[in-house]
Amino acid sequence: MFNTKGKMIQNIIVSLGGRVAEELVFDDITTGASQDIKQATQTARSMVTRYGFSKELGLINYDDDSDEVFIGRDLAHARPYSEAVAGRIDDEVKEIIDDCYKQASDIIAKHRDVLDRCAELLIEKEKVTREEFEALF
Repeated sequence: MFNTKGKMIQNIIVSLGGRVAEELVFDDITTGASQDIKQATQTARSMVTRYGFSKELGLINYDDDSDEVFIGRDLAHARPYSEAVAGRIDDEVKEIIDDCYKQASDIIAKHRDVLDRCAELLIEKEKVTREEFEALF
């Protein structure tokens, strides 16, 4: 099954939700969202370099497809594109992440009451059924 651009954006928004909630609730951040941030970044980078979802860079695959795994790979490996293109890729990835972060922030702020009720329910019960979760809305 193929992923759509919209579905990939939704996945990034979901991945950033934990970090957004930390900032909103605790006014601080932790390392807890690091894996989610990594996944969001990989998805955004694939959108730009692999799937041609970039308006600016167009329908070109910039993914280098080499899966070498050894220390120093990046030092000995030349990218198949210029530093200027690498910078544009980084800019587009950051723009996708920033836009998704804003959307996640808007969603969580709008539904802060649901977030708080869910947290209270989890403290009380530890596990929440689908029906209990859906009843929060």
